[in-house]
Amino acid sequence: QVQLVESGGGLVQAGESLRLSCAASGRTINNYAMAWFRQAPGKEREFVAGMTRSGHVTDYIESVKGRFTISKDSAKNTVYLQMDSLKTEDTAVYYCAMSLRPWFGARPNDYDYWGQGTQVTVSS
Repeated sequence: QVQLVESGGGLVQAGESLRLSCAASGRTINNYAMAWFRQAPGKEREFVAGMTRSGHVTDYIESVKGRFTISKDSAKNTVYLQMDSLKTEDTAVYYCAMSLRPWFGARPNDYDYWGQGTQVTVSS
């Protein structure tokens, strides 16, 4: 049974930082591609950042490049999303996702397991 549990969300002001965590159980994250998605009210779920199984390749949507960083700690079987210089438009529920493929995709259908989500709210 695979479980992904996100944490670290909260309410911050614009310009501040948050670090989201995604603790995995049931599977080793080093064997799978991992990603973060987000969903704002009334909008579709969108890809934010992804990491290949090896961790050597990452990618981000244009709007977060230079501000967000995806990383992992294999010993803790945990994936992180460091979010700096947050903007009000970053407000959303953030989801961790795991793909059984070695390469990450940008569509929700590319992923096999999902966490429950963690709310990030950025005020002006």
